Amino acid sequence: MSEPALKYAAMSEGRLIDQARNGDHQAFGAIMQRCNQRLFRVARAVMGNDEEAEDVLQEAYLKAFSALAGFRGEARLLTWLTSITLNEARGRLRRNIPVMDPNIMDNARVIPFPSSSDTLDPEAEAERSEARRLLEKAIDRLPAEFRVVYMMRDVEGCSIEETAEQLSLNPATVRTRLFRARKMLRETLEKSLANGASSVFPFRGRRCMRITERVMVILARSPR
Repeated sequence: MSEPALKYAAMSEGRLIDQARNGDHQAFGAIMQRCNQRLFRVARAVMGNDEEAEDVLQEAYLKAFSALAGFRGEARLLTWLTSITLNEARGRLRRNIPVMDPNIMDNARVIPFPSSSDTLDPEAEAERSEARRLLEKAIDRLPAEFRVVYMMRDVEGCSIEETAEQLSLNPATVRTRLFRARKMLRETLEKSLANGASSVFPFRGRRCMRITERVMVILARSPR
């Protein structure tokens, strides 16, 4: 009998792998949830497009599930999955073929990433989203070889050594590309921020109404 869904989140990685090897799709789903963020970002760095990155990730997971019997644990599961994702993304770029046929596995979409900001104040979330949009746009402008290094090292927090191993690069090359990526991002963001300086510290919407209402209440209580 399959484990109750809530138990999968508490399972060790080793047990999840064993369960998935035995055909347990829910166990593999739990693996996906643990790895989605890193793998999407890696695929996104290579493809430069959200939609294609999701399709790369989907195909990488399908290949990984089929190949689980051959996973010996010589590397971390996340490292192994990252290699599969990178190979799939690079293969698509080399072949220059359309993304996966949407009629294939149309019920196996990648699990959405949970957001920790769902309960934030709408204005705070809007400002956070704008900052994220500026950074994402700047990252997209990086040359592909710099973008993937930056994504793995600074966004995902991989070590220089792990990044070098995953990308088959010399650690010195990773450091050089990371330095140049950071420099290019800084220059791009400085331009964007300078152009948007006139709109900083906005005081509109709910905050504007809130202070207005508070003052009106105080005035109403004061003698004329």
